[in-house]
Amino acid sequence: MLKITPYLELDTEANQLVDHVSGKKVSLTFSESAVLHRLLLSSNPVCSKEELLSAGWPDRVVAVTSLTQCISTLRKKLDPYREVQLKTVARRGYQLHIASQSHVKMLAVNDAESMKAAIFDVSLLVKISGIVVLLILALSAWYCSDYHKIKQNLARWSADPQVELQIGGLRGNAKLLVKDDAQHLHPFMWEKHLQPDNSFMTCHKGFNAFAATDGSNYSMAICPGTDDEQCSGNGLINITSVDSEPANLNMPEFMELSSAMEQRIRYNRVMLPESTGVKGSLLEHNYQADVYFPVKDELLIRADINMSLIFDSEDTGEFHLSTCITDEDCLTTPIKYKVRGTFKQYSSSIDGLKADIFQVRVQQKDLIKPDKLNDSAVRFYRDLRKRDIKDREMYFIRVHQDHKTAVWVIPLFGQVTAWYHYERIDI
Repeated sequence: MLKITPYLELDTEANQLVDHVSGKKVSLTFSESAVLHRLLLSSNPVCSKEELLSAGWPDRVVAVTSLTQCISTLRKKLDPYREVQLKTVARRGYQLHIASQSHVKMLAVNDAESMKAAIFDVSLLVKISGIVVLLILALSAWYCSDYHKIKQNLARWSADPQVELQIGGLRGNAKLLVKDDAQHLHPFMWEKHLQPDNSFMTCHKGFNAFAATDGSNYSMAICPGTDDEQCSGNGLINITSVDSEPANLNMPEFMELSSAMEQRIRYNRVMLPESTGVKGSLLEHNYQADVYFPVKDELLIRADINMSLIFDSEDTGEFHLSTCITDEDCLTTPIKYKVRGTFKQYSSSIDGLKADIFQVRVQQKDLIKPDKLNDSAVRFYRDLRKRDIKDREMYFIRVHQDHKTAVWVIPLFGQVTAWYHYERIDI
């Protein structure tokens, strides 16, 4: 076998050309094979007609037209290989010219010399161009990767552990979460929705809290108590304002009303007997929260939110979200919104605050339109309707977890931060 290019060889025993890219074999006559062989091995740049006649028709006397015909057919067989040119040199003979840079895009990977030639036997410009193309492809792949999406999502958030809030007669520090460099971060933006001078929380020594905003919504997630490491889960308060005008929420009345609303009916929490003693084949991590949306002179809206994560590995699994929207007088029949999909968990931090972000790929969504819709609930139905149509990928951020509770930021009515009850359930 005699190499012509990194991918094309001449088999002088079988009198054929072997194309290692397509696997094709091109048959040659004895004369064509011998003439091409002499052109390849000649030490002279130009082979005379006499030299080629002697190689192609040994021990025979033939007319020069035989060589002319042989060259013509050989050119036709070499025509698909543009880098191989069989040229006529006037009054001297013939010359085989092989381009130093092959235009072929795929080589025989089992041919080490071919691979080496393809990589190293190219100009500096081609090498630089190849490197640039590879870098562009690598950057494009990284930009479109899930990891980059996660980094982009987290980069939109910042955190400050020391914002001071006064709630129910108590003053304490809350962890602040801010999205997209939102402005107006004075504690007043959260406190203004509560009526001043009430002391409904003075029976407690303090509270833990998260305050969050995306520039439109202002959320407070409050756990009464002084233990910084964990929350008891008793008396959780989740309030999100969706209107800039102060809601004038009377907190003692609110606490009584919210308790009545939660006892009246709960759509999204199933209480299993603790004494069953039965271990299921799957472990469900279940999170449940009641979030309230006070607006001045409107009925109080409650979102009963339930999330379930069922892991099938350390960081992937099934995701279920169920949300039910009602108002304080039951004038709005329940608005039910359900999401089902798969999740991938990433662990990171937001300005030093530990955060787990869950990328959820939506597989199924269900939005049950209510029979009756009060004016107070219209904005919430419209938001859920928009998400039902658009969302195919959602991001949920967990910024606190203990054995009884967790704090999540979820994409609902913008961004809503709430303190959740947490249970591990065998199913």
